Amino acid sequence: MLNCAVIGATGYTGVELIKILLHHSYARISALTTRQQESFPVQSLIPTLAADINLEIRSHSFSELKRSSDVFFLCLPHTEAMKTAEKLRRAGKIVIDLSADLRLRDARVYEKWYGTRHVAPGVLKEAVYGLPEFFRKQIRGAKMIANPGCYPTGAALGIGPLVKAGLVETDDIIIDAKSGVSGAGKKLNMTTQFYELDNNFYAYRVGRHQHTPEIEQTLSQVAGRNVSVTFVPHLLPVDRGILSTIYLRRKKKAGHEKVLAAFQTAYAKEPFVRLKAPGQFPALRDVQHTNYCDIGVLSDPKSDRIVVVTALDNLLKGASGQAIQNLNVCFGFPEREGLSSW
Repeated sequence: MLNCAVIGATGYTGVELIKILLHHSYARISALTTRQQESFPVQSLIPTLAADINLEIRSHSFSELKRSSDVFFLCLPHTEAMKTAEKLRRAGKIVIDLSADLRLRDARVYEKWYGTRHVAPGVLKEAVYGLPEFFRKQIRGAKMIANPGCYPTGAALGIGPLVKAGLVETDDIIIDAKSGVSGAGKKLNMTTQFYELDNNFYAYRVGRHQHTPEIEQTLSQVAGRNVSVTFVPHLLPVDRGILSTIYLRRKKKAGHEKVLAAFQTAYAKEPFVRLKAPGQFPALRDVQHTNYCDIGVLSDPKSDRIVVVTALDNLLKGASGQAIQNLNVCFGFPEREGLSSW
């Protein structure tokens, strides 16, 4: 039985991890941490849990965590997780980081997009990007796993098969993505308050969203050549879910059958990717509260455009569910373990 610590357990991703780990056959929760001085029972954070679950969320010393836990899920803010990840790396622990601090291989790119110096370049060299559909072999037995961002997961799963098969131009990709507000986390922000969101819908960080280099890095690795994208995120007045509409320019050889075959080849055996029937496209309600990513594809015979629509739950396949999927792959557990109760 693996002893798992959730560092930063009170955020949205921490809550989802607690729920999943409590139903995992091969893992147990050994520590739930918070920066608050006062400890409190987990039921006060998640009132729906059974009363006999005897877990507390409290502050822990690093030496205590090293003794009690084998695997660490880092649910810390971007720019803060890297220091903890480096300490755990030196201690020989296994880390699954849900922040962005381990995702970008080049520290200079990280510093450009996140506006702060990366203080743990050793972690970047060791970290494996945790998108199982494309990097399952690398994840097995890894010590440091960079859990992908929510937007990049939907984008990569929708585009990856096409760039891998060489069916689309890699310099003409447009990602029009819409997210529920939980993707912004719990931190107070004027733009995510109810009055600003209710009956509203808007684009944000146009041309400067920090997930852009992550998307391009992942797709370039899958394609074996440089891939550039135009990525525009929007905020929806819903609590969870991401729907991405992706526009690609197909090459002359990329007929309809080849496009569909690329997706079928890529995902026929994947436990958490579901392809819609021709002419059908996913909706948020299809995937909310699940670890699935649903994909619909249109190869328009009247033009050179391919349209791909992906939908996923940003807190599960886009965060905590994918973190558990990475845990399962890393240790050779059944990949659906803890994730098949929906």
